[in-house]
Amino acid sequence: MFSEPATNIARLGLTDGMKVVDVGAGSGYYSVEAAKVVGRNGRVYAIDVQKNILDRIRNNGISLGLRNIEVVWGNVEKIGGSKLREGIADRIIASNILFQIDKMDDFVLEMKRLLKQGGKLLLIDWSELSPIGPKNFVPSAEAEALFEKGGFTLETSFNAGDHHYGLIFVK
Repeated sequence: MFSEPATNIARLGLTDGMKVVDVGAGSGYYSVEAAKVVGRNGRVYAIDVQKNILDRIRNNGISLGLRNIEVVWGNVEKIGGSKLREGIADRIIASNILFQIDKMDDFVLEMKRLLKQGGKLLLIDWSELSPIGPKNFVPSAEAEALFEKGGFTLETSFNAGDHHYGLIFVK
């Protein structure tokens, strides 16, 4: 089984009215699934560095009747680069992004800046066991150490499909 956004998001404990940040939103699958759960009282901020991807996410959300997705052109490898205010997020989703990050420590600090105290971060990334993953994957143990060094606490780890691992951290 490939990684399934709805199944992975269910582990995050989203509820109506929450604010969720989807960093490196890419295809927007996680943004759409989160928007369905948090409802019209909630908000999903889909952040990416590629403007054309953001247009696609916005249009897809609108076509599905989801008016609670806000797209943000930003750089999450820079502290403050997401352009969102500090402590805005109840939850953060970071899926298939670590292998693309050059400034890991700054990325973790930006996640910490965005997340409310007690908030949770869902990290889904490529497993070292996947034959189809990128060459520059970040093993789960390395990701765990990186986030713990940045002040997060690991809540749980899980298999997020045949090619991915999942980690949930608490601030």
